[in-house]
Amino acid sequence: MEIPIFEGLKKYIEEKNISFHTPGHKGKNILVDWGKYIPNIDLTEVEGLDNLHDPKGIILESEKLAAKTFKSKKTLYSVNGTTGGIHIALATATNPREKILIQRNSHSSVYKGAILNRLGVEYIYPNYNKKYNLLTGIKAQDVESILMKDSEISAVVITYPSYYGICSDLEKIAEIVHKYDKILIVDEAHGSHFIFSHSLPKSSLELGADLVVQSTHKTLPSFTQTSMIHCGSNRIDIEKLNEMSNLYQTTSPSYLFMASLDIARAYMDGEGIERLNEHLRNIEEMVKNLNAINGVFVFTGDDEDETINDFDKTKIPIRLKNMSGTTLESLLRKKYNIQLEMSDYYYGLLLTTLMNNYDELKLFEEAIQKLAIVEPWEEMVNFDFQMNSPKIEIPLDEAFYRKKEVLGLGESVGRICGSYIIPYPPGIPLIVPGELITSDICEKIEFLRKNNVEIVGLLDYNKEKIVVVK
Repeated sequence: MEIPIFEGLKKYIEEKNISFHTPGHKGKNILVDWGKYIPNIDLTEVEGLDNLHDPKGIILESEKLAAKTFKSKKTLYSVNGTTGGIHIALATATNPREKILIQRNSHSSVYKGAILNRLGVEYIYPNYNKKYNLLTGIKAQDVESILMKDSEISAVVITYPSYYGICSDLEKIAEIVHKYDKILIVDEAHGSHFIFSHSLPKSSLELGADLVVQSTHKTLPSFTQTSMIHCGSNRIDIEKLNEMSNLYQTTSPSYLFMASLDIARAYMDGEGIERLNEHLRNIEEMVKNLNAINGVFVFTGDDEDETINDFDKTKIPIRLKNMSGTTLESLLRKKYNIQLEMSDYYYGLLLTTLMNNYDELKLFEEAIQKLAIVEPWEEMVNFDFQMNSPKIEIPLDEAFYRKKEVLGLGESVGRICGSYIIPYPPGIPLIVPGELITSDICEKIEFLRKNNVEIVGLLDYNKEKIVVVK
């Protein structure tokens, strides 16, 4: 019997890798004995089990408990992940052909939600911190400048925190968005844990967001693809939110997923809080030790960067002198059975959660100590990853549905892009449909390819072709 996916999964777990990647439960079966219940609880909408699309019983009760925990006016479960939640939030806050303002470094789900909802898109660009080679936050005054000039914008979409843990001044942004009578949607995929510790940034619901989508599975102990949509204000039409949830979500929602959300919430209402705070103390100790190693640097913020209002300590961007982030990630996996969340040219990124214990952090620290001493240096070049401001030739949704053709990457300069080109993770597009392909963009794509950064959207075996509009 050929079962390649299952065999691949078995091979991975047999390696006994330490997980510094999603999901947040880290493969630890300690909240409930899932093996005792699966597959028996993989059920459907039979009597007594309620219905996600018209909840009146146990699902409604669970969502109400989640709303209380996360301090929202209304919480819905998203079993299509935060991607589905973002699509629902956009459809709730806008009408087709309206316009939204988004961070250019938003996740691809925001762009795709704009296509599905036929929305015009205006961009606000994050700061590029050249000292640390990182995209950081956005300025609240830049949001105001755009809203002041463009009254057609209906909603603003902010990512909080970023993949690297960076938080813009969301409270000030919320004040500005509401001053202009707009809706603030927050992609808080990586911040569902914030509400549970005073040592972390404030949650976006506490800071004034109208709609918030969280990947519970990323930073709390629930299953992959489990997320929550929170309503934070009376600016949101709850009936429309319910309608859009029904429109975009599967009619066969997984009870495993919903039970997983329920259990993760209950755990965080109890002993999970202390475990999270203990984890934060362990991280503080590890980061201090790592930064004491010659040639090792862990980013924890930059007081001189006004776009960084706060920082999520559970995200650990680490770099070694004269070693690329992609090399670091590969060596950690091959030599020490440690799997990072992602890597870019400069950094490897640990995504830690309260389910990572002290011993795992110490093993990572010891591995870095060894790598910093014994591994040969690479020749690193100083490459500027400031985000492009591509010229928009055709609206995003229109370009997506246009006829396309495929060209070699080198032949595409001057043509209009017909697809998303996305380094993944973190899933932030370099260029999207409807934008002009320039030599600068091609140079960045080539640089990332040569340095082993996976890019989604390129075609051919060697990823040398690109889709363009005819």
